[in-house]
Amino acid sequence: MRIFNPVFGLIFILLFVFQTTNAALIDRPEVKEFIDEMVVEHDFDAEMLTDIFDKATLSKSIVKAISRPAEAKPWYMYRPIFLTDDRINSGVKFLQQYEETLLRAEQVYGVPVEVIVAIIGVETRYGKHAGGYKVINSLSTLAFDYPKRSKFFRSELKEFLLMTREQGMDPLLVMGSYAGAMGIPQFISSSFRNFAIDFDEDGKIDIWINPVDAIGSVGNYFKEHGWQAGKRIAIPAQVTSDSYLAALTDSLEPHLKIDELAEFGISAELRPDDSAEIKFLEYELKDGQEFWLGFDNFYVITRYNHSALYAMAVFQLSNEIRTKYNSINEN
Repeated sequence: MRIFNPVFGLIFILLFVFQTTNAALIDRPEVKEFIDEMVVEHDFDAEMLTDIFDKATLSKSIVKAISRPAEAKPWYMYRPIFLTDDRINSGVKFLQQYEETLLRAEQVYGVPVEVIVAIIGVETRYGKHAGGYKVINSLSTLAFDYPKRSKFFRSELKEFLLMTREQGMDPLLVMGSYAGAMGIPQFISSSFRNFAIDFDEDGKIDIWINPVDAIGSVGNYFKEHGWQAGKRIAIPAQVTSDSYLAALTDSLEPHLKIDELAEFGISAELRPDDSAEIKFLEYELKDGQEFWLGFDNFYVITRYNHSALYAMAVFQLSNEIRTKYNSINEN
C-alpha cells in the first residue's frame, strides 16, 4: 500500500509553483520586449538574457515590502528607528576605524565626516545589513509586477545589466535590498554607474565589502548632487500663528526666500551665509509638531532618499555621532 508523504507533496507543489512563475516571467510579452531592447540598444546577447530571466524569480514579498516603507510613518515613530544608542555608538566606532579615509573624503568632496557615516549607518548599520535579495529578482519583480513604479524599475533593471557587464559580475549572484539597492551605501544601479568610485585605487569599484570605496562613493554622490562645503544643513524654526501652513509644500526643493519668513509667522536664528532659499519643514510629534528650516544641503540629502523624514534622521544622527565622538576625544 502506497502512503502519501505530505512533505513530498509540499515539495512537489513548491517546484510546480517555482517552474510556473519562471515560465510566466520569461514568456511574458513585456519581458521579451525588454530583452529585444537590450539587444538592439546595448548589444546584449539575446540567448544570455533569456537564460538570466529564465532563472530569475518573482516575489510577492518584494512588492509587499516596497508597499509599506518606513517613510510612511509619522516622525515620532520614524525617528526612534535610527536615533538609537546602538546606531550612534556603532557610528562612532566606524568613524574611529575609518577616520583617515573619511577625512580624505571630506577634503576631496567637502562632505562632513559625520554625514557620510550617518548615511551608511541609516542605510545598512555600517555595512552589517546590506540586503539578502538577489538584485535580479528584486528588479525583475518591480519592473514587471509593480505597475505603480514599473517605468523606474525597468530603467534600473537596464542599468543593473549594464553595470554587471561593465564590472564583470554575474547578474544572478549580486545581492542587495528588496528595492535593488546594493552594498554598504545601498546604491541603486544607476547611482553605481554614475557615482561609485574606486577610492582606494586598487583597480576595481567594490561597494559591497570595501568600506573605503563605499565612503568615497557617498562623498562623490553628494558632491555631484550639489553639496556645499561648510554650509549648514538645517536649523530649528518657530511659528507664531497658523500662517505657517501656507509655507508648506510637497516639494522638497528649497523655494521659500529668507525675507518671506516673517509674513508666514516663521522665525529662526539665521546667518548671513545661509542659503538664499529654504525649505520649511513640519514634523509630527506625539503631541504637537516641531518645525525646521532646511537649506540646500538638506535638499542634497533628500537626493539619496526622497524623504524629508530620511534627511532629518541622517542629519540628527550625524550630529549625535559628532557629539559623542568629540566627547570621547576630549576625555
